Amino acid sequence: SNDLTQLTLGLDGDSAIVTFDIRGDPSTAADRVDPVVAAVDEVKAAHPELYVGNFGEGTAEKEIDGAVGDDLERAGLMSLPVTIAILIVAFGALVAAGIPLLLALTAVIATMGLLAIPSQVWPVDGDNTSAVVLLIGLAVGVDYALFYLKREREERAAGRSETAALEAAAATSGRAVLISGLTVMAAMAGMFFTGDEVFSSFAMATIMVVAIAVLGSLTVLPALLSRLGDNVNRARIPFLHRLQRPGGGRAWGWILDRVLRRPLLSAVVSAGILVALALPALGMKTVVPGADAFPQDLQAVQTYNRLQDSFPGEQQPASVVVKAPSIDDPRVSDGIDELREQAVASGAAHEPVTVDVNQARTVARIVLPLAGNGSNETSYDAISTLRQIVPATVGSVEGVQAGVTGETAISKDFGSSMKGSAPIVFAFVLILAFVLLLVSFRSIVIALKAIILNLLSVAAAFGVLVLVFQHGIGKDLLGFEYTGGVMAWLPVFLFVILFGLSMDYHVFILSRIREAYDGGMKTEDAVAYGIKSTAGVVTSAAVVMVFVFSIFGTMSLIMMKQFGVGLATAVLIDATIVRAVLLPATMKLLGEWNWYLPRWLGWLPKIKLEGPGRAPAAEAGR
Repeated sequence: SNDLTQLTLGLDGDSAIVTFDIRGDPSTAADRVDPVVAAVDEVKAAHPELYVGNFGEGTAEKEIDGAVGDDLERAGLMSLPVTIAILIVAFGALVAAGIPLLLALTAVIATMGLLAIPSQVWPVDGDNTSAVVLLIGLAVGVDYALFYLKREREERAAGRSETAALEAAAATSGRAVLISGLTVMAAMAGMFFTGDEVFSSFAMATIMVVAIAVLGSLTVLPALLSRLGDNVNRARIPFLHRLQRPGGGRAWGWILDRVLRRPLLSAVVSAGILVALALPALGMKTVVPGADAFPQDLQAVQTYNRLQDSFPGEQQPASVVVKAPSIDDPRVSDGIDELREQAVASGAAHEPVTVDVNQARTVARIVLPLAGNGSNETSYDAISTLRQIVPATVGSVEGVQAGVTGETAISKDFGSSMKGSAPIVFAFVLILAFVLLLVSFRSIVIALKAIILNLLSVAAAFGVLVLVFQHGIGKDLLGFEYTGGVMAWLPVFLFVILFGLSMDYHVFILSRIREAYDGGMKTEDAVAYGIKSTAGVVTSAAVVMVFVFSIFGTMSLIMMKQFGVGLATAVLIDATIVRAVLLPATMKLLGEWNWYLPRWLGWLPKIKLEGPGRAPAAEAGR
């Protein structure tokens, strides 16, 4: 450490704090805290009758990063066997089950390597970005391979040759994968509009992993299937293989038949459930939490709580930075004194207030312990008060620049930034998705309805987040206590991710419906055939996602829990209530209006998502 060591006694008279700075770059302090921790442990062992602990940005970051690393490692170890098990059940053969996982993992590994190139120009948040790439890469990679492989096997089961089956899969599911991937990438690009470096790195990484997954699905996957031929069904699991059906399955067929028999009732009930789930989202409170949101068994958190009790406000103080031609100018020094007096008198800050000045006497830092715990509304209100006091005192002196910063100020500004950028992100994603769907399906009704259905599923997931993490419903089951609100970054991030992933299913299902419709079926029959024939694929892909995301809901950090619960809930809702009930019910009600395109949009290019419909009308009732 440096020589600027200070000893301060607590308000209770029974506590003392020794403060110092670790030498070197503060951003890498966590890499050099081991000697400090060892010294503290020695003192702790020598005085067992006392509580001796350490806290600081370096030590806290090291311990929290360790907890996050352990959680992510456990999630990775659990997600792979779960994914493999689900794929084995879905295909009934080991070779076929391994192909989607192979595509997903190679996309993830390739993205990790290629990220080194843009990281030379733009900052990339390495640890968090790696976790996001793993999640998205696993989700879309498995999805795309499932779509392609299931269609190829279905064509072979229908009697086509190996070459014809592969060509049919390329002309149908391959094109659906391309449009789906473009839609997902468009959604991910919305994160660039947040203006935040971390979100920008997420956007860049997720777009790359989706692009690589799409490229692999359209090149490597068909080449691999062409090489394997019917050997893709080798290493069959006898009992599971006998359960494989070309279509969706009796359960989904039973549900769909009843939905199409009473479409109005089904639409009203399913939409009502989604709206009821979404209503709590109107009361969503976004927060940038403090130590109370971290696992309370961490030594750094326990020490922080003790420090907050004995030295309130000093662990996350506000810093007012003043730049002037000369800090010794009487007008500047009087302004600083006035700032100090008004800040304490207002209740926004309290003593001890310290003032540090650089050697050139041109910059001063006024450190003010804040009211509140540093992350609650009291502290945020204190920051707002200080930002009114500073311009009226030292900030009013000619030639002086002054501003308020610190951890609490940064958290407050980040939350405000997320709220301000959210409408821009949402608008960009919705408009671009609408345009892509409009061009792809040449139907303004299909495009508009897709947007509405996806918004309903995302809103329902937000409502569940509020119920769980603000009202505490199910918190004992998930093992957490913090109910202060939803992480400020989560709504924007979840919206982009969920909107992109839900489009996977939507494009795939609608493509099959359109294929049957173009092949001569009536809309009602095409809907029945399209959803029944894709139910098995959608269910398998959704089960993989729900299980993988649910693993994140078991992590110790509340932000990871919220992330996992939000994603798992949205995918579950989307693959069941939305795709199996609300989508077919609304398509049945709209009939031929599903394919309506105004004359003035007739200039749109005709993009054929699927090959010529081959399914006979009789298959619709299968």
